[in-house]
Amino acid sequence: MPQLPEDIIDRLNKMERRIKALSTAVNTRPAVSEIRPPAQTGSVTINRPLFRIFDGYSHEIFADDIMTGGLARPWLALLPPQTVDKTNWPSTASTTFTTIARSFNPIWQPKLRLSVETAVSTNATGEVKILVDGQQFGPTVTAGSTFNHTGLLPGDMNSRFGQIMQIEIQAKATGGTVYAQPVLIYGTQT
Repeated sequence: MPQLPEDIIDRLNKMERRIKALSTAVNTRPAVSEIRPPAQTGSVTINRPLFRIFDGYSHEIFADDIMTGGLARPWLALLPPQTVDKTNWPSTASTTFTTIARSFNPIWQPKLRLSVETAVSTNATGEVKILVDGQQFGPTVTAGSTFNHTGLLPGDMNSRFGQIMQIEIQAKATGGTVYAQPVLIYGTQT
C-alpha cells in the first residue's frame, strides 16, 4: 500500500510542539551577560551581572571587573617606560654569559613575544640571549642588533596556567661592554 501524506492538521501540531520546545530551550538559558548569579559580600548584594569565561581545563580566561568596570582577568602587565640612554641599560663586561636583567611574569598565554634592544661600547663585540625558566628562548643575537622573537613557552601550558615564569637577559662581551634593554613583551596565542 502506498504511503499517504500525513494530515495537514497533524503536521501543524507537530511543528507547533517543536517550536514550543525550541522556545523553551532558548528562554531557559541565561543571557551571556549573566553567566554567574549576583555576588554577595557580607550583607551587600552586588546586582551587576558577572561575566566569566572558562577554557576546557576550567581555567578562568576572562572576567569583568564589576566594581569599577573594565577587565579583571587576565590582568595585563605593561612594560614601564625605558630609558633611551644605553649607558643606563643593564650591561656586562663579562666574557661569559651573565644574567644582566631578570623579571617574573604570570603565564596567561602559551606564547611570548619579546623584543630587546642591544648595544656595545666602542670596539667591543658580544652576544645576547634570553632564558625563560632556565631554557633558551629564541636565538642568540649579536650585540648591536635587536632580539625580536615570538615563540612557545617551555613546559605544559595547561599545568602552568597562572603560574609565574622567570625571564632572564644574559649577555657576554669581548673587549668592552654589552648593553641590553627590553622594549616590548607580551603573551600571545598559539
